Amino acid sequence: MAVAPQDSVEQYREEGVIAGFKKFIARGNMIDMAVGLVMGTAVTTVVTAIVKNIINPLIAMIFGKADMSGLLAFTYNNSTISFGAVLDALINFFAVAAAVYFCIIVPINKVRDLSARLVKKDTNDAQDAQDAADAAEQAQEAQEQEKAQADRERELALLEKISSQLEALNNK
Repeated sequence: MAVAPQDSVEQYREEGVIAGFKKFIARGNMIDMAVGLVMGTAVTTVVTAIVKNIINPLIAMIFGKADMSGLLAFTYNNSTISFGAVLDALINFFAVAAAVYFCIIVPINKVRDLSARLVKKDTNDAQDAQDAADAAEQAQEAQEQEKAQADRERELALLEKISSQLEALNNK
């Protein structure tokens, strides 16, 4: 028995790769990655402007050149080795890394720690409430047991009184 091609395509779309792709896109990790990419691009632009317009001019004041690519460079057989360009890239890298760390990582970690503490506090409060409810229930059960014991003791005392009165009647 042959399966119609349309049925298999529809089933594949609903249960296969397309559904899996929808789940993948909707997952929090994918959204976090997209936000991270956008934030990283924005931070890189800001840090690049800071390096270009503040740090490099300060270096130019010290070394006499705003562009460090020619600094500490030497040429041999038409090949140029430029330690200044590497130094420039390292400064840019560390500036971007510091900005990302202090502007994104530290605040996110503080928010996560705060939310973890709040969740733990809520969990502890819920546990404390549950413990109080359990203690109240145990106290109620203890009271009921004490009352039942007192009722049994009264019944026994009443039975003994009735028994003694019956014996007194029988002895007469």
